[in-house]
Amino acid sequence: MDTTELKKRIETVQAKIAAAARAAGRDPGEITLCAATKVQTDDTIRQAIAAGIAVCGENRVQELTAHLAAGAYAGAQVHFIGHLQTNKVKQVVGKVDMIESVDSIHLLRAIDAQAEKLGLCQDILLEVNIGMEESKGGVDPAQLRPLAELAQSLPHVRLRGLMAIPPISPLPGANRPFFAKMYQLFVDIRREMSDNQCDIDCLSMGMSGDFEDAIAEGATLVRVGTALFG
Repeated sequence: MDTTELKKRIETVQAKIAAAARAAGRDPGEITLCAATKVQTDDTIRQAIAAGIAVCGENRVQELTAHLAAGAYAGAQVHFIGHLQTNKVKQVVGKVDMIESVDSIHLLRAIDAQAEKLGLCQDILLEVNIGMEESKGGVDPAQLRPLAELAQSLPHVRLRGLMAIPPISPLPGANRPFFAKMYQLFVDIRREMSDNQCDIDCLSMGMSGDFEDAIAEGATLVRVGTALFG
């Protein structure tokens, strides 16, 4: 894709985000666009950042490592948004601004241990399996509270909020009930973790096909790939 086309796509998505926010009575500045850069080249990522992308989201550790080595993300934040195995934690902790896909005690403790070795505090989101799908990662909503309490107690992890990938549906608006449930969980966790409330500010949900619905239901970060890169 040429630079002009990419810039046009980014501007279109940004305009749709702003319109969706205003329609929901929200400030468009509350919503962060995270460009899902899975399978993109170093050059495409650089072009996207030059065209106004401030956050890149990477799904695979191997691609993340290669892009970091090439300096492709320079000028943007990087989030890890894919499934993270505990044996790959060393390659991610301290290399990204946020890990969005933390979904187990085992993974949480491994991240904390690696962050301690590096002398830093790693920002994370807890991934919730809001559609209760066997094929997807994420913590069962009923188990979210204990996982959040553990995250809050670990000294080298900073809980910033929640993330979800609802079931895929071809029907417009079909995911709104899932997004609404996620927003309620987000509000509940913020209230229950009151001493950590100022840190819990991110609700990551919505992708290319449904980010406007996610914004209508309270998302603060949307992860968009196809609509940007084709």
